[in-house]
Amino acid sequence: MTTLWIFIALFVLVSLVLIWFPHFRQHKMLQTEEAGVRKQTNLELFNNRLIILENELEEELLDQQEFDVLKKELEISLLQDMKQGEDESLVNKIKPKGLIWPTLMSVVIIGLSGYFYATLGAYAKLDQPAPASPHAGMDAEQIMQQRLEMMEAQVKSEPENSQLLFSLGHIYISASRYNDAIATFDQAMELVGTHAELLGPKATAMYYRANQQMTPAIQAIIDQSLALDPEDPSTLLLKGMDAFFTAHYQIAIDAWQVILDSERKDVDRSAIINAIDSARMRIQAETSEIPDDAAHASVKATTKSVNVEVSVSDELAAQVASSDMLFIFARSTEGPKVPLAAIKVSAKSLPTTITLDDSTSMGGDVKLSGAKNVEIIAVLSKHGSVKPQSGDLQGRLAMVKVGDTVQLVIDTQVK
Repeated sequence: MTTLWIFIALFVLVSLVLIWFPHFRQHKMLQTEEAGVRKQTNLELFNNRLIILENELEEELLDQQEFDVLKKELEISLLQDMKQGEDESLVNKIKPKGLIWPTLMSVVIIGLSGYFYATLGAYAKLDQPAPASPHAGMDAEQIMQQRLEMMEAQVKSEPENSQLLFSLGHIYISASRYNDAIATFDQAMELVGTHAELLGPKATAMYYRANQQMTPAIQAIIDQSLALDPEDPSTLLLKGMDAFFTAHYQIAIDAWQVILDSERKDVDRSAIINAIDSARMRIQAETSEIPDDAAHASVKATTKSVNVEVSVSDELAAQVASSDMLFIFARSTEGPKVPLAAIKVSAKSLPTTITLDDSTSMGGDVKLSGAKNVEIIAVLSKHGSVKPQSGDLQGRLAMVKVGDTVQLVIDTQVK
Protein backbone atom coordinates (compact mmCIF):
# COMPACT_ATOMS: atom_id res chain seq x y z
CA MET A 1 0.00 0.00 0.00
CA THR A 2 2.81 2.45 0.87
CA THR A 3 4.61 1.67 -2.39
CA LEU A 4 1.45 2.41 -4.38
CA TRP A 5 1.00 5.73 -2.56
CA ILE A 6 4.58 6.75 -3.35
CA PHE A 7 4.21 5.76 -7.02
CA ILE A 8 0.97 7.75 -7.44
CA ALA A 9 2.41 10.81 -5.67
CA LEU A 10 5.54 10.81 -7.88
CA PHE A 11 3.45 10.31 -11.00
CA VAL A 12 1.17 13.26 -10.19
CA LEU A 13 4.08 15.52 -9.20
CA VAL A 14 6.15 14.84 -12.31
CA SER A 15 3.11 15.18 -14.58
CA LEU A 16 2.08 18.54 -13.10
CA VAL A 17 5.64 19.85 -13.41
CA LEU A 18 5.78 18.84 -17.08
CA ILE A 19 2.43 20.58 -17.72
CA TRP A 20 2.78 23.81 -15.77
CA PHE A 21 6.50 24.56 -16.07
CA PRO A 22 6.42 25.23 -19.86
CA HIS A 23 3.27 27.33 -19.40
CA PHE A 24 4.82 29.65 -16.79
CA ARG A 25 8.11 29.73 -18.69
CA GLN A 26 6.40 30.85 -21.89
CA HIS A 27 4.37 33.45 -19.97
CA LYS A 28 7.54 34.85 -18.42
CA MET A 29 9.34 35.00 -21.76
CA LEU A 30 6.43 36.81 -23.40
CA GLN A 31 6.35 39.35 -20.59
CA THR A 32 10.07 39.96 -20.96
CA GLU A 33 9.85 40.22 -24.72
CA GLU A 34 6.86 42.54 -24.52
CA ALA A 35 8.64 44.81 -22.05
CA GLY A 36 11.66 45.03 -24.36
CA VAL A 37 9.55 45.94 -27.39
CA ARG A 38 7.74 48.69 -25.47
CA LYS A 39 11.02 50.11 -24.22
CA GLN A 40 12.54 50.14 -27.70
CA THR A 41 9.45 51.81 -29.19
CA ASN A 42 9.39 54.51 -26.53
CA LEU A 43 13.07 55.30 -27.11
CA GLU A 44 12.55 55.58 -30.86
CA LEU A 45 9.61 57.97 -30.35
CA PHE A 46 11.63 60.04 -27.92
CA ASN A 47 14.57 60.30 -30.34
CA ASN A 48 12.30 61.29 -33.27
CA ARG A 49 10.60 64.05 -31.27
CA LEU A 50 13.95 65.28 -29.99
CA ILE A 51 15.25 65.53 -33.57
CA ILE A 52 12.19 67.56 -34.53
CA LEU A 53 12.74 69.96 -31.61
CA GLU A 54 16.41 70.36 -32.52
CA ASN A 55 15.50 71.18 -36.16
CA GLU A 56 12.98 73.79 -34.99
CA LEU A 57 15.65 75.27 -32.73
CA GLU A 58 18.10 75.52 -35.66
CA GLU A 59 15.45 77.12 -37.89
CA GLU A 60 14.76 79.56 -35.02
CA LEU A 61 11.19 78.45 -34.78
CA LEU A 62 11.92 77.93 -31.09
CA ASP A 63 14.19 79.88 -28.81
CA GLN A 64 16.55 78.15 -26.42
CA GLN A 65 14.27 78.56 -23.41
CA GLU A 66 11.27 77.00 -25.21
CA PHE A 67 13.49 74.16 -26.50
CA ASP A 68 14.68 73.37 -22.98
CA VAL A 69 11.14 73.32 -21.61
CA LEU A 70 9.83 71.06 -24.41
CA LYS A 71 12.83 68.76 -24.12
CA LYS A 72 12.26 68.51 -20.37
CA GLU A 73 8.61 67.58 -20.93
CA LEU A 74 9.64 65.02 -23.52
CA GLU A 75 12.07 63.35 -21.07
CA ILE A 76 9.41 63.25 -18.34
CA SER A 77 6.96 61.68 -20.78
CA LEU A 78 9.54 59.05 -21.72
CA LEU A 79 10.08 58.12 -18.08
CA GLN A 80 6.35 57.80 -17.48
CA ASP A 81 5.92 55.57 -20.54
CA MET A 82 8.75 53.30 -19.37
CA LYS A 83 7.17 52.76 -15.94
CA GLN A 84 3.53 52.31 -16.76
CA GLY A 85 1.18 51.81 -19.61
CA GLU A 86 0.93 49.03 -22.15
CA ASP A 87 1.17 48.94 -25.86
CA GLU A 88 -2.25 47.49 -26.84
CA SER A 89 -1.13 46.70 -30.36
CA LEU A 90 1.68 44.49 -29.11
CA VAL A 91 -0.62 42.63 -26.67
CA ASN A 92 -2.98 41.85 -29.48
CA LYS A 93 -0.16 40.58 -31.65
CA ILE A 94 1.57 38.37 -28.98
CA LYS A 95 -0.88 36.58 -26.70
CA PRO A 96 0.22 33.87 -24.21
CA LYS A 97 -1.61 30.58 -24.19
CA GLY A 98 -4.55 30.48 -21.79
CA LEU A 99 -5.05 28.36 -18.64
CA ILE A 100 -7.59 26.01 -20.19
CA TRP A 101 -5.09 23.54 -21.63
CA PRO A 102 -2.82 23.01 -18.54
CA THR A 103 -5.83 23.02 -16.22
CA LEU A 104 -7.58 20.36 -18.30
CA MET A 105 -4.45 18.21 -18.38
CA SER A 106 -4.03 18.53 -14.58
CA VAL A 107 -7.61 17.39 -14.02
CA VAL A 108 -7.02 14.39 -16.30
CA ILE A 109 -3.81 13.40 -14.46
CA ILE A 110 -5.40 13.65 -11.02
CA GLY A 111 -8.44 11.73 -12.24
CA LEU A 112 -6.28 8.91 -13.61
CA SER A 113 -4.36 8.72 -10.33
CA GLY A 114 -7.60 8.43 -8.37
CA TYR A 115 -8.82 5.72 -10.73
CA PHE A 116 -5.64 3.66 -10.35
CA TYR A 117 -5.75 3.95 -6.57
CA ALA A 118 -9.43 2.96 -6.44
CA THR A 119 -8.70 0.00 -8.75
CA LEU A 120 -5.34 -1.24 -7.47
CA GLY A 121 -5.31 0.14 -3.93
CA ALA A 122 -7.32 -0.71 -0.85
CA TYR A 123 -9.50 2.36 -0.51
CA ALA A 124 -12.54 0.28 0.35
CA LYS A 125 -10.68 -1.23 3.30
CA LEU A 126 -9.86 2.08 4.99
CA ASP A 127 -13.19 2.18 6.80
CA GLN A 128 -12.95 -1.43 7.90
CA PRO A 129 -11.63 -1.98 11.45
CA ALA A 130 -8.32 -3.79 11.77
CA PRO A 131 -8.80 -7.48 12.57
CA ALA A 132 -8.47 -8.03 16.28
CA SER A 133 -5.96 -10.52 17.62
CA PRO A 134 -7.66 -13.83 18.45
CA HIS A 135 -5.94 -13.68 21.85
CA ALA A 136 -6.60 -9.98 22.60
CA GLY A 137 -7.38 -9.35 26.26
CA MET A 138 -6.63 -12.96 27.26
CA ASP A 139 -4.11 -14.12 29.84
CA ALA A 140 -1.87 -17.18 29.42
CA GLU A 141 -4.33 -19.51 31.13
CA GLN A 142 -7.19 -18.39 28.89
CA ILE A 143 -5.05 -18.80 25.78
CA MET A 144 -4.11 -22.31 26.89
CA GLN A 145 -7.77 -23.12 27.50
CA GLN A 146 -8.69 -21.84 24.04
CA ARG A 147 -6.01 -23.97 22.39
CA LEU A 148 -7.16 -26.97 24.40
CA GLU A 149 -10.78 -26.54 23.37
CA MET A 150 -9.81 -26.19 19.71
CA MET A 151 -7.66 -29.32 19.85
CA GLU A 152 -10.40 -31.28 21.64
CA ALA A 153 -12.86 -30.25 18.92
CA GLN A 154 -10.45 -31.48 16.24
CA VAL A 155 -9.94 -34.80 18.00
CA LYS A 156 -13.69 -35.19 18.39
CA SER A 157 -14.13 -34.75 14.63
CA GLU A 158 -11.19 -37.10 13.87
CA PRO A 159 -11.09 -39.62 16.74
CA GLU A 160 -8.78 -41.99 14.84
CA ASN A 161 -6.11 -39.38 14.07
CA SER A 162 -3.20 -40.54 16.25
CA GLN A 163 -1.16 -37.40 15.54
CA LEU A 164 -3.94 -35.20 16.90
CA LEU A 165 -4.17 -37.42 19.98
CA PHE A 166 -0.40 -37.11 20.46
CA SER A 167 -0.60 -33.28 20.30
CA LEU A 168 -3.64 -33.18 22.58
CA GLY A 169 -1.81 -35.29 25.18
CA HIS A 170 1.05 -32.80 25.30
CA ILE A 171 -1.38 -29.88 25.68
CA TYR A 172 -3.04 -31.72 28.57
CA ILE A 173 0.38 -31.96 30.24
CA SER A 174 0.96 -28.23 29.76
CA ALA A 175 -2.46 -27.58 31.30
CA SER A 176 -1.62 -29.86 34.26
CA ARG A 177 -4.46 -32.25 33.31
CA TYR A 178 -2.33 -35.33 33.79
CA ASN A 179 -5.11 -37.92 33.99
CA ASP A 180 -6.52 -36.69 30.67
CA ALA A 181 -3.02 -36.78 29.15
CA ILE A 182 -2.45 -40.40 30.26
CA ALA A 183 -5.84 -41.45 28.88
CA THR A 184 -5.14 -39.68 25.57
CA PHE A 185 -1.76 -41.39 25.09
CA ASP A 186 -3.38 -44.75 25.90
CA GLN A 187 -6.04 -44.00 23.27
CA ALA A 188 -3.33 -43.25 20.71
CA MET A 189 -1.54 -46.51 21.52
CA GLU A 190 -4.78 -48.42 20.98
CA LEU A 191 -4.80 -47.07 17.43
CA VAL A 192 -1.12 -47.42 16.43
CA GLY A 193 0.33 -49.81 18.99
CA THR A 194 2.87 -49.34 21.78
CA HIS A 195 5.68 -47.00 20.78
CA ALA A 196 8.41 -45.28 22.75
CA GLU A 197 7.35 -41.84 21.52
CA LEU A 198 3.99 -42.39 23.25
CA LEU A 199 5.30 -44.20 26.33
CA GLY A 200 7.72 -41.37 27.14
CA PRO A 201 5.06 -38.62 27.31
CA LYS A 202 2.75 -40.95 29.25
CA ALA A 203 5.47 -41.58 31.83
CA THR A 204 6.07 -37.81 32.03
CA ALA A 205 2.39 -37.17 32.76
CA MET A 206 2.42 -39.87 35.44
CA TYR A 207 5.59 -38.35 36.93
CA TYR A 208 4.03 -34.91 37.28
CA ARG A 209 0.81 -36.42 38.62
CA ALA A 210 2.91 -38.08 41.36
CA ASN A 211 4.36 -34.66 42.34
CA GLN A 212 7.59 -35.43 40.46
CA GLN A 213 8.28 -38.62 42.35
CA MET A 214 9.59 -41.69 40.57
CA THR A 215 7.30 -44.64 41.32
CA PRO A 216 7.78 -48.30 40.30
CA ALA A 217 4.96 -47.96 37.73
CA ILE A 218 6.63 -44.95 36.12
CA GLN A 219 10.03 -46.65 36.13
CA ALA A 220 8.49 -49.71 34.46
CA ILE A 221 7.15 -47.53 31.61
CA ILE A 222 10.54 -45.82 31.26
CA ASP A 223 12.27 -49.21 31.02
CA GLN A 224 9.72 -50.41 28.44
CA SER A 225 10.17 -47.26 26.36
CA LEU A 226 13.97 -47.42 26.34
CA ALA A 227 13.80 -51.10 25.42
CA LEU A 228 11.81 -50.13 22.33
CA ASP A 229 13.96 -47.09 21.51
CA PRO A 230 17.11 -46.46 23.59
CA GLU A 231 17.34 -42.94 22.10
CA ASP A 232 13.75 -41.77 22.65
CA PRO A 233 14.19 -38.10 23.68
CA SER A 234 11.06 -37.68 25.80
CA THR A 235 11.93 -40.72 27.92
CA LEU A 236 15.59 -39.72 28.30
CA LEU A 237 14.59 -36.17 29.22
CA LEU A 238 12.36 -37.53 32.00
CA LYS A 239 15.07 -39.89 33.23
CA GLY A 240 17.64 -37.09 33.31
CA MET A 241 15.28 -34.64 34.97
CA ASP A 242 14.45 -37.01 37.81
CA ALA A 243 18.13 -37.84 38.30
CA PHE A 244 18.99 -34.14 38.38
CA PHE A 245 16.30 -33.37 40.98
CA THR A 246 17.54 -36.21 43.20
CA ALA A 247 21.17 -34.99 42.89
CA HIS A 248 22.29 -37.94 40.72
CA TYR A 249 23.95 -35.58 38.31
CA GLN A 250 26.11 -38.04 36.42
CA ILE A 251 23.06 -40.18 35.59
CA ALA A 252 21.32 -37.04 34.31
CA ILE A 253 24.35 -36.13 32.19
CA ASP A 254 24.55 -39.63 30.69
CA ALA A 255 20.84 -39.62 29.78
CA TRP A 256 20.94 -36.20 28.17
CA GLN A 257 24.19 -36.96 26.34
CA VAL A 258 22.49 -39.88 24.58
CA ILE A 259 19.99 -37.40 23.13
CA LEU A 260 22.80 -35.18 21.82
CA ASP A 261 24.71 -38.13 20.37
CA SER A 262 21.59 -39.30 18.52
CA GLU A 263 21.65 -36.06 16.49
CA ARG A 264 17.87 -35.92 16.42
CA LYS A 265 16.40 -32.77 14.87
CA ASP A 266 13.22 -32.63 16.97
CA VAL A 267 14.90 -31.57 20.25
CA ASP A 268 16.14 -28.27 21.65
CA ARG A 269 19.86 -29.05 21.61
CA SER A 270 20.91 -25.76 23.21
CA ALA A 271 18.61 -26.37 26.19
CA ILE A 272 20.01 -29.89 26.66
CA ILE A 273 23.59 -28.59 26.49
CA ASN A 274 22.77 -26.00 29.14
CA ALA A 275 21.22 -28.68 31.34
CA ILE A 276 24.34 -30.85 31.02
CA ASP A 277 26.57 -27.89 31.89
CA SER A 278 24.40 -27.17 34.93
CA ALA A 279 24.71 -30.78 36.11
CA ARG A 280 28.48 -30.70 35.65
CA MET A 281 28.68 -27.55 37.74
CA ARG A 282 26.72 -29.29 40.48
CA ILE A 283 29.27 -32.11 40.48
CA GLN A 284 32.11 -29.60 40.61
CA ALA A 285 30.43 -27.72 43.44
CA GLU A 286 30.09 -30.93 45.46
CA THR A 287 33.73 -31.85 44.93
CA SER A 288 34.91 -28.20 45.19
CA GLU A 289 36.96 -28.75 42.06
CA ILE A 290 36.83 -27.07 38.70
CA PRO A 291 38.92 -28.53 35.85
CA ASP A 292 42.12 -26.59 35.27
CA ASP A 293 41.75 -25.91 31.57
CA ALA A 294 41.10 -22.94 29.32
CA ALA A 295 37.43 -23.76 28.93
CA HIS A 296 36.82 -23.38 32.69
CA ALA A 297 39.27 -20.55 33.41
CA SER A 298 36.55 -17.92 33.13
CA VAL A 299 34.32 -19.96 35.47
CA LYS A 300 37.03 -19.94 38.15
CA ALA A 301 37.39 -16.19 37.81
CA THR A 302 33.72 -15.22 37.87
CA THR A 303 31.85 -17.87 39.90
CA LYS A 304 29.92 -16.29 42.78
CA SER A 305 27.71 -18.64 44.72
CA VAL A 306 26.02 -19.28 48.04
CA ASN A 307 26.43 -22.68 49.70
CA VAL A 308 23.44 -23.50 51.88
CA GLU A 309 23.59 -26.32 54.43
CA VAL A 310 19.92 -27.25 54.78
CA SER A 311 18.43 -29.23 57.66
CA VAL A 312 15.10 -29.63 59.47
CA SER A 313 14.62 -28.76 63.13
CA ASP A 314 14.19 -31.66 65.54
CA GLU A 315 10.63 -30.49 66.35
CA LEU A 316 9.51 -30.82 62.70
CA ALA A 317 11.68 -33.73 61.56
CA ALA A 318 8.86 -36.25 62.12
CA GLN A 319 6.63 -34.35 59.67
CA VAL A 320 9.01 -34.78 56.71
CA ALA A 321 7.89 -37.43 54.23
CA SER A 322 10.08 -39.00 51.57
CA SER A 323 7.65 -37.75 48.90
CA ASP A 324 8.10 -34.11 49.91
CA MET A 325 9.99 -31.76 47.59
CA LEU A 326 12.49 -29.15 48.79
CA PHE A 327 12.56 -25.81 46.99
CA ILE A 328 15.40 -23.40 47.80
CA PHE A 329 15.76 -20.02 46.14
CA ALA A 330 17.66 -16.78 46.59
CA ARG A 331 16.28 -13.35 45.87
CA SER A 332 17.81 -9.92 46.05
CA THR A 333 17.52 -7.87 49.22
CA GLU A 334 17.47 -4.69 47.14
CA GLY A 335 14.93 -3.71 44.52
CA PRO A 336 12.27 -6.09 43.19
CA LYS A 337 11.96 -9.42 44.98
CA VAL A 338 12.96 -11.40 41.90
CA PRO A 339 14.36 -14.94 42.38
CA LEU A 340 17.99 -14.89 41.25
CA ALA A 341 18.61 -18.62 41.60
CA ALA A 342 16.55 -21.66 42.58
CA ILE A 343 16.88 -25.40 42.88
CA LYS A 344 14.54 -28.29 43.60
CA VAL A 345 15.58 -31.55 45.27
CA SER A 346 13.88 -34.45 46.98
CA ALA A 347 13.37 -34.31 50.73
CA LYS A 348 15.02 -37.72 50.90
CA SER A 349 18.40 -35.99 50.46
CA LEU A 350 18.04 -33.98 53.72
CA PRO A 351 20.19 -32.87 55.39
CA THR A 352 22.05 -31.63 52.33
CA THR A 353 24.24 -28.83 51.02
CA ILE A 354 22.86 -26.82 48.11
CA THR A 355 24.90 -24.52 45.88
CA LEU A 356 23.09 -21.57 44.34
CA ASP A 357 24.90 -19.80 41.51
CA ASP A 358 24.33 -18.48 37.97
CA SER A 359 23.83 -22.00 36.66
CA THR A 360 20.65 -22.18 38.75
CA SER A 361 19.36 -18.80 37.59
CA MET A 362 15.70 -18.31 36.72
CA GLY A 363 16.62 -16.90 33.32
CA GLY A 364 16.89 -13.33 32.10
CA ASP A 365 19.65 -10.81 32.72
CA VAL A 366 19.39 -10.75 36.52
CA LYS A 367 21.82 -13.26 38.04
CA LEU A 368 23.11 -14.15 41.49
CA SER A 369 26.63 -13.04 40.61
CA GLY A 370 25.34 -9.49 40.18
CA ALA A 371 24.05 -9.24 43.78
CA LYS A 372 25.95 -8.49 46.99
CA ASN A 373 23.44 -9.79 49.50
CA VAL A 374 20.50 -12.14 49.08
CA GLU A 375 17.63 -13.61 51.05
CA ILE A 376 17.52 -17.41 51.14
CA ILE A 377 14.15 -19.17 51.43
CA ALA A 378 13.53 -22.91 51.72
CA VAL A 379 10.12 -24.50 51.27
CA LEU A 380 9.54 -28.16 52.07
CA SER A 381 6.41 -28.77 50.00
CA LYS A 382 3.96 -31.60 50.41
CA HIS A 383 2.02 -30.51 47.33
CA GLY A 384 4.80 -30.16 44.76
CA SER A 385 4.39 -26.36 44.59
CA VAL A 386 6.99 -23.71 45.38
CA LYS A 387 4.28 -21.50 46.87
CA PRO A 388 3.91 -22.43 50.57
CA GLN A 389 0.57 -24.00 51.43
CA SER A 390 -0.99 -25.11 54.67
CA GLY A 391 1.03 -27.98 56.19
CA ASP A 392 4.26 -27.13 54.31
CA LEU A 393 7.49 -26.41 56.20
CA GLN A 394 9.79 -23.49 55.54
CA GLY A 395 12.91 -21.68 56.71
CA ARG A 396 14.43 -18.32 55.89
CA LEU A 397 17.70 -16.38 56.11
CA ALA A 398 17.06 -12.65 55.76
CA MET A 399 20.58 -11.52 54.79
CA VAL A 400 23.31 -13.65 53.23
CA LYS A 401 26.43 -12.32 51.55
CA VAL A 402 27.07 -13.82 48.13
CA GLY A 403 30.11 -16.07 48.37
CA ASP A 404 29.40 -17.29 51.90
CA THR A 405 28.46 -20.71 53.21
CA VAL A 406 25.47 -20.61 55.55
CA GLN A 407 23.26 -22.94 57.57
CA LEU A 408 19.50 -22.83 57.06
CA VAL A 409 17.18 -24.69 59.42
CA ILE A 410 13.61 -25.39 58.31
CA ASP A 411 11.79 -24.59 61.52
CA THR A 412 8.37 -23.14 60.64
CA GLN A 413 5.13 -24.86 59.65
CA VAL A 414 2.77 -22.95 57.36
CA LYS A 415 -0.65 -22.52 58.94
